[in-house]
Amino acid sequence: MKERVVLVTGMSGAGRTASLKVLEDLGYEAVDNLPLSFLGRLIDQPEPENLLGKGRPLAIGVDLRTRGFSVETVIDELERWKAKHNAEVLSIFIDCEDMVLGRRFTETRRRHPLASDRPLSDSIELERRLLSRLRDRADLVLDTTERSLPELKVVLAKHFAYDNSTGTEIFIKSFSFRHGLPRDADLVFDVRFLRNPHYDEKLRPLSGEDQAVRSYVMRDPGIAEYLNTVDKMLALCIPRYREEGKSYLTIAIGCTGGRHRSVSVAVDLAERLEHRDWRVRLQHRDMHRDAGSDML
Repeated sequence: MKERVVLVTGMSGAGRTASLKVLEDLGYEAVDNLPLSFLGRLIDQPEPENLLGKGRPLAIGVDLRTRGFSVETVIDELERWKAKHNAEVLSIFIDCEDMVLGRRFTETRRRHPLASDRPLSDSIELERRLLSRLRDRADLVLDTTERSLPELKVVLAKHFAYDNSTGTEIFIKSFSFRHGLPRDADLVFDVRFLRNPHYDEKLRPLSGEDQAVRSYVMRDPGIAEYLNTVDKMLALCIPRYREEGKSYLTIAIGCTGGRHRSVSVAVDLAERLEHRDWRVRLQHRDMHRDAGSDML
């Protein structure tokens, strides 16, 4: 198997260190924040000091704190490693919305690497400009704005597991339109046209996971035809996504509050896809955020 080097970089506070730890759990030799010149020499050293050729892929963490860091140096090192070692050299850019980055720094009381005398928002904006070329040339841009650590682990495993031979991982995610579309959605289905259990006082405090709510939603005159149509479309599309090498597919199902209709439909759709022996994971993003507020 061809040797592999994965460079992990990205915005400060976006989850680069967590991503590097995930890769380490996947069997990578992880090295973080060594000076670039020293790391280059370590890779170029003959056995046994050389980090390559030991049967394990290599994950390298690099950010603004790395001694000798510059975008040009990082790009040059990537190309040099690729040419000299005939290795598979890949890069991941860990990104996140500026507002969420600002909140993370504020909550943890950490100082941004570019803070100096600048406001935090200016530091984040400057870092984004400085790293834009690395982001543009990355093999994977991974946005962590709405991703939990378990989701991050799944995505990295699907893309970078060294013996990556499994098929497409399918995520079905219910959500509330009130709180915005999921940023990672590949396909979005709107079920706000269905009858709303919110207006039944007995069903309002329940969720779409409860059988009473599911039965109510599934009695809607149009639901059977709708679900059958969606099922047929996915049966056509998912094998083609697999042929294109897509590692994961996120199917988002939305209603107004993300508690009743979207959850019920997401559960039903997950069951249908599982019967096709596809790898399916189910997540309800907003089910508990505004309990009982699934209104028109």
